[in-house]
Amino acid sequence: MLHHALTLLAPFATDDGSGGEFHGPSLDDFFPPVIFFEGTWFEINRVILIRFLVVALLLLLFWLGTRRMKLIPGRGQSILEFGYGFVRDQIVVGALGEKDGKRFEPLLITMFFFIVGMNITGIIPGINLAGSATAGLPIVLALVAYVVFMYAGIKKHPGAFFKNSLFPSGVPWPLYLIVTPIEFISTFLLRPITLFVRLLMNMVAGHMLLVLCFSATQFFFFSTDLPFTLFGAGTLAFGFVFTLFELLVAVLQAYVFTYLTAVYIQLALAEEH
Repeated sequence: MLHHALTLLAPFATDDGSGGEFHGPSLDDFFPPVIFFEGTWFEINRVILIRFLVVALLLLLFWLGTRRMKLIPGRGQSILEFGYGFVRDQIVVGALGEKDGKRFEPLLITMFFFIVGMNITGIIPGINLAGSATAGLPIVLALVAYVVFMYAGIKKHPGAFFKNSLFPSGVPWPLYLIVTPIEFISTFLLRPITLFVRLLMNMVAGHMLLVLCFSATQFFFFSTDLPFTLFGAGTLAFGFVFTLFELLVAVLQAYVFTYLTAVYIQLALAEEH
């Protein structure tokens, strides 16, 4: 029974017949074999299936929670309203204010819950891989944030957005030789790149850490003898502690990604542009 549970927690730590030799996690975990439509543009592997599952569950969750809205909410409606209120107050209104927040509220709230859903699959037994732990999804999310940031700035300050971003006022003109390249790199290149790298690397590191803990537990319990078997209790405890930590990281990374997107939009809308 314990062996089966550990296999669900660390599905990549399989016995390859090497005589009990320990094999930790590797980057191969993030490149699973194709399941459907191999050799076409529509190849579907385990990661894509996880993403489909998350989207379907999120749609179902919000449909069930909002199909019968009541003045005195039930438990499901209360939970959704709490989550919605938290994102709206702490991220949308906190960064953009009431007026501008209304315009970008649907995007930012959708982004937050979508990222939470994708991140949290990394700690679900039997799935154990975040939908955001491969590069494609974080790149798309970073590009969405970048496009919205550019759109907001250009629409708010047509003709002046790029000028004032690259040539901030109050700088002596010879210093523009230094300031302008720095502003271009930091504003138009590093922002989407840092959003992408932060989300991806946190999810990759979390997966590797959890698989290391639970595969080590499986190794110590079933491939070693006393006293080394006792180490399995320690790695199992660390695994559960890191699982709780990864739950926090899953929500925190969604918060940070969404909040930074809102801040970038606010900077694009700022009057100095």
